[in-house]
Amino acid sequence: MSVALYTHPDMLDHRPGDGHPERPARLKAVIDSLEDASDLDLELMDAPLAELADLERVHDKAYIEAILAAAPTAGLRQLDPDTAMSAGSLIAARRAAGAVVSAVRDVAAGEVERAFCAVRPPGHHAEPGLPMGFCIFSNVAVAAKAAQEAGLSKVAVVDFDVHHGNGTQAAFSEQEGLFFASVQSWPMWPGTGHPSEPAASNICNAVVPVGSPASLWRAEFLKLMSHVDGFAPDLIIVSAGFDAHQRDPIGGADGGQNLSEEDFAWATRAVLDVARTHAKGRVVSSLEGGYDLEALGRSALAHVRALQEA
Repeated sequence: MSVALYTHPDMLDHRPGDGHPERPARLKAVIDSLEDASDLDLELMDAPLAELADLERVHDKAYIEAILAAAPTAGLRQLDPDTAMSAGSLIAARRAAGAVVSAVRDVAAGEVERAFCAVRPPGHHAEPGLPMGFCIFSNVAVAAKAAQEAGLSKVAVVDFDVHHGNGTQAAFSEQEGLFFASVQSWPMWPGTGHPSEPAASNICNAVVPVGSPASLWRAEFLKLMSHVDGFAPDLIIVSAGFDAHQRDPIGGADGGQNLSEEDFAWATRAVLDVARTHAKGRVVSSLEGGYDLEALGRSALAHVRALQEA
């Protein structure tokens, strides 16, 4: 089965500063790894700019206007201690959101069944009115709303980044037809996503203690997927963060999890099992974290290989 790959070189022009973990080399590592794999059947698709109307389904209009106004023509504009914009960041952020929106619309139209969006900046920490954690627009949440508008009324997001997708949760809370399932390391920034934390009925969080064996992470992930199965989605969107890899400098074994690329492939297959049952196999995945270039490339490749399994 072919997998549609949505990306654009403009996303390399988001440059949040020397030494910043969310660097252009991340996207290059992913694309190089996918291009070097002779066994992949990829259909390359350009990521368009997200329309402001699409962004407004999730983000406050005042927030979008503030981001447009903050975009610098040179140098850096710091949005928060972790998130900065360079001259190319606004276009990159709109293409990152636009990639996932385009993918879900193509899925809704029956033109694509599986897609991977190789994008940056990531999105799952951006809240409706707040940039956060390297993220400017909430890429998967914007896409989920677009999918509903395109006729896929029940959309689930599954987030396996090492950090909690607080922005997606904020956008989804109490929203009809949307379901958010996230597994994260604990304790871990941003300090949200513990199952004991009050949350809406369409939110399901799981945590795995720092340094746990991969078997425990897998067990918690399967519990999450049982809830997604109960939701019976028409489409599953994956927030594919690979920073729980044991090599990752932010979320690896010393401060997060002990996962390998095979664990991400296994999780992808678990997502596909539910998608085949309820969603005609429809899965759209969007890149989130992952900061060791070698581990990121290998993990993205394992993930996309699993996505192309019939």
